[in-house]
Amino acid sequence: MVAVTGAASGVGRLLVQRLAGAEGSAVPREVIAIDEEFADLRGVTWRIADVCDPGLVSRLGGVDVLVHTADDRSLDTRPARRRAHNIRAAQTVLTAAAAAGVPRVFLITSTMVYGAAPDNPVPLPENTPRVSDSGDGLMGDFAEIEALAERARRAHPGLTVTVVRPAPLVGPGLDTLLSRHFSAPRLLTVKGREQHWQFCHVEDLAGALAFCALRGVDGPEGVIAVGGEGSLTQGEVEEIAGMKHFEVPANLAFGTIRRLHQAKITPAAEGELKFLVHPCVVDCSVLREAGWKPAYDNGAALSGLLDSRGGPALVGRSIGRKEVAVTAAGAAGATAAAIGAAVTIRHLRKRKGG
Repeated sequence: MVAVTGAASGVGRLLVQRLAGAEGSAVPREVIAIDEEFADLRGVTWRIADVCDPGLVSRLGGVDVLVHTADDRSLDTRPARRRAHNIRAAQTVLTAAAAAGVPRVFLITSTMVYGAAPDNPVPLPENTPRVSDSGDGLMGDFAEIEALAERARRAHPGLTVTVVRPAPLVGPGLDTLLSRHFSAPRLLTVKGREQHWQFCHVEDLAGALAFCALRGVDGPEGVIAVGGEGSLTQGEVEEIAGMKHFEVPANLAFGTIRRLHQAKITPAAEGELKFLVHPCVVDCSVLREAGWKPAYDNGAALSGLLDSRGGPALVGRSIGRKEVAVTAAGAAGATAAAIGAAVTIRHLRKRKGG
C-alpha cells in the first residue's frame, strides 16, 4: 500500500495518477491519497489529513510506503512562514510514520543541497556531501529537511528514509526562480564563468518517485538524484531559448541581488542566484543503474519551461511594463545593467511608498 501526501495537486497528484495506473508486476495493493481536501481522482482511497497535525498517524494504518510531497515552494510565501510549514510537515510525517509502523518514507528536497559553485565538476557525483545552509531561501529549507531525515534514521532504525533530490523543476504552472529567470529580457551571466544547466520535468519526478516506491529503489546513504542526463551549456540554452545574455562581474551581480532582497523587492536571495550563474549538475547514477530513464532530456525540459513562462520578471520578481523598459535598456552591458538595476529599485520603492 502506497500513500502520498499532497495528493490533490502538483507533483502529488501526478504521482497518484501514475500509481493508480501502474501495470505489470509492480502494482500497488492500494493507493492512499492524503490531503486536506478531495480531488477528482479515480482508483484511489482518500484519507483527509493535515500533514502538520500529529493526528496524521491515524491515517497511516496499513501503509507500506509513504511519499511526502506536501511542501511549500512558492515564491509568494513569506520565508519564515514557508520554512515553519516545511519543517513542521517533514517532522510530523517522519514521526507519524515511525509511530504507525510504516517501513519506508520518501522526502523530496532538491539538487540545490549540493551547492552551486564556479569550480563544481560537471557532473557532480551523486554521493557528493551536501552543503549546509542556514539562509532564508529554499536551500535552507532543504538542508533542514535532510537533517531531519538523518536524525530519523538514527532514532527509528526500523524506518527507511530516502531523500529524493530533483534538479530544478520545470513544467506547466510552475512559478519558480528558474522560470522567472527565463522570463527576463536577457539571461544574467557572471564574467569569466561558464554555466551548465540541468533540469527535471515534473512528469519525470513523478515517474521516478513511482518507480522507486514500487520497486524499492534506494541510494547510498538514502539519497537519489533525478534530472536530465548530462547538461546544456550556456550557449545551447541561449540557442534553444532564442535569448541573449548580459554579463556582469560577480561582485556586482551578487551585491545587487543582496540589496534587492534586503529591500524585499525580490524573493531571490543572494545564495539562490548562484544556481542561475554557477553549475550544479548531478550524475543521476542510482536511477540509471536501476533501469529508469527520464522521458524529458534537458533540451525538451527547457522547451517546456519556455512554453509555460509567465509575465516578465527581474531577478526573481515579476515586473510591469515600465520596469521591462528599464531592464531591457539596462541589459546592454555591466555598467548599464548596474544603472538599470538602480533605477528599477528606485521605481519599485516609489510604487511601494518608499
